[in-house]
Amino acid sequence: MSAPTADGTGLFISGQRETGQDVRTGNVTAALAVANIIKTSLGPVGLDKMLVDDIGDVLITNDGATILAQLEVEHPAARVLVDLAQLQDSEVGDGTTSVVIIASELLRRSNELVKSGIHPTTIISGLRTALKEAVKFLKKNMVLKVADLGEDHLINAAKTSMGSKIIGPESDFFAKMAVDAVKSVRMEATQADAAGMEAIAESTTDGVDTKADAAPSKKRYKYPLSAIHILKAHGKSAMESHFIAGGFAINAMRASQGMPTAVEGSDDEPVRIALLDMNLQRHRMAMGIQVVVKDPAEIENIKKREMDITKERIRKIIDAGARVVLTTKGVDDLCMKYFVEAGIICARRCSKDDLKRLAKATGGKVVVTMADMEGNETFDAECLGSCTAVREERIGDGEMLYVHGCQGSGASTIVLRGANEYMLDEMDRALHDSLCVVKRMLESNTLVCGGGAVEAALSVHLEEYATTLYTREQLAIQEFADALLVIPKTLAVNAAKDSSELVAKLRAAHAKSQKGEGDANLKNMGLDLIEGTIRDNLAAGVVEPAISKIKSLRFATEAAITILRIDDRITLAKPQQQ
Repeated sequence: MSAPTADGTGLFISGQRETGQDVRTGNVTAALAVANIIKTSLGPVGLDKMLVDDIGDVLITNDGATILAQLEVEHPAARVLVDLAQLQDSEVGDGTTSVVIIASELLRRSNELVKSGIHPTTIISGLRTALKEAVKFLKKNMVLKVADLGEDHLINAAKTSMGSKIIGPESDFFAKMAVDAVKSVRMEATQADAAGMEAIAESTTDGVDTKADAAPSKKRYKYPLSAIHILKAHGKSAMESHFIAGGFAINAMRASQGMPTAVEGSDDEPVRIALLDMNLQRHRMAMGIQVVVKDPAEIENIKKREMDITKERIRKIIDAGARVVLTTKGVDDLCMKYFVEAGIICARRCSKDDLKRLAKATGGKVVVTMADMEGNETFDAECLGSCTAVREERIGDGEMLYVHGCQGSGASTIVLRGANEYMLDEMDRALHDSLCVVKRMLESNTLVCGGGAVEAALSVHLEEYATTLYTREQLAIQEFADALLVIPKTLAVNAAKDSSELVAKLRAAHAKSQKGEGDANLKNMGLDLIEGTIRDNLAAGVVEPAISKIKSLRFATEAAITILRIDDRITLAKPQQQ
């Protein structure tokens, strides 16, 4: 459509233009459509989605961020929600489904207010006020310190995270594995890391007594998840997955059957590993080089020298003390002969990312070239990694190299076993979420109760708070309070329970708690979706990192405000080709 302006100006918009309520309704409808796709996958009894792409590859998952990443969303407002899920995934690692559901519910309710005559600016101001009050109440009354509660709550948080995933029934086994894996890669934080963690801790513990942590000499630790290597192997059951503490497994095998299957060392005399990112093949002349030979006998000398160059390279690597050689490129039969004679394990075509992780774990370096500053070829022994043993073990259909007793900056490997590719991929995603949750809890040291407890408490508090305001913003705050109840309602509906009755009981318990009546533990009341009742979720072990809730509220509100501010959409038409 072409929309001409005042006569004589000659200005027009080549495209389509939507304004006012039409564009708002369109944006909200698109956002709700996205949220409805993942709504049924929320909670411990949520259902899975099967996604089939254009070439027929199948993905089965109930992870909100993964589902939305696979969808080809064209509507610009709906894409905001997809980006929102990715942001939550990268910042926290868990809570991606709930953040999208809250954002879409806030949009739906805000749109109803706009239809009833409230200006969007008033609604936006009300949402910001409600968010500020919600976060303040959450920090003051709902946040609990992990240090005061003990180690069990780390495992409980991991179990809560994986409760809705494929490994939910075996959550006891995998939660312990996740906690052990994260703790095994603990390292002292740098000054910059420590400052960042302090900022996160302050953002989640305002109003919480942190005097015990105020000691200036207290060390901060970080837990880099990149140091945890997750390897997937077909075969056996999920319960036969295992965790290698201080070790590393690499999906590679010996290049030749003549090589030893294991190289053992000791603490005094470790096994040295050479990590190469170069070819170990017979040296060939570079492209474009011509050699004019007058005597045919010289051709043999050229071939012999090509072989000797490679032999000298390998001799330098062996002389440096390497007993295991891993390379990302090829190794030909000629080179293999020298390694077999020296009794060295050599593996080719290794993943470069795996070698970088292994270099960090063993304290070595990935060597790209052997050339030094003088133009000669040398191999520095400092580039070798150290470990106590390297063994080739049969896993599933193939072999893997296990590196035990890594002596670098810490690395661990989780080897996942499962029936097929879909199951292994979903187990990997579930474990990643749990690892993120444990990392956040260890770094921020705070948690809140799950199962709808936080949302119900905030809803009750914000309804009470709204009545203290004398402006029209109280309408937006009341809608914010009602929107938060979408989480416990959806949890109950997905579990095939009566959502109205359960949410009413939950609100009654939290209202009593906030008035100072009844038991002090009433503030921890959340849903029990198996029995269809409410219970003390702290005692039941349904807990989440406080940072997850706070960030999801902030992200959801900001996304809703971003979409609500739009009152005009101009879609430019593609220029017509002459």
